[in-house]
Amino acid sequence: MFLARSRSLFSLAFLAAALVMGASLYLEHGVGLEPCSLCLVQRLFLGGFCLVSLLAALHGPARTGCRVYGALSLLLALAGAATAARQVLLQQLPPEELMICQPDLHCLMQQVSPLQALQLMFRATAECAQIHWTLFDLSIPEWSLLAFVGLCILAIYQVIGPVLGARRGAGRYR
Repeated sequence: MFLARSRSLFSLAFLAAALVMGASLYLEHGVGLEPCSLCLVQRLFLGGFCLVSLLAALHGPARTGCRVYGALSLLLALAGAATAARQVLLQQLPPEELMICQPDLHCLMQQVSPLQALQLMFRATAECAQIHWTLFDLSIPEWSLLAFVGLCILAIYQVIGPVLGARRGAGRYR
């Protein structure tokens, strides 16, 4: 029973993340919106979440493995949510407080270390603060933040679900 429940939870997480990834790829290739560096970082975290969820669904871990996969997916979802929240905050800043330009992600990775590139990406740039598309008056980073919060909730349940299930099961069989 637990094995089937863990596989279905991780399959659901993978499906949700894959749908969000598909939407972001559609906005890039179908609509023609160019992603900024923070969007690419969010996509990287989302891809990592997809990969971890897919591996967990295929593996079908026991309780400990479920918690490990859940913790890893939670870490990726929290990092994505932090990146999306930063971009939402950048969109609220007045234009005079933003840097005019910054090299793209590929150039940054060639010139500086990955940690320095990440620090530079989180600075206030005009590229990441522009709002090019909205749905129901929410920008893409706001939708991304909502998606990552949902993935965080799902990952939290994956981490604490085995603990709650073990406590409920222990009381039943005594």
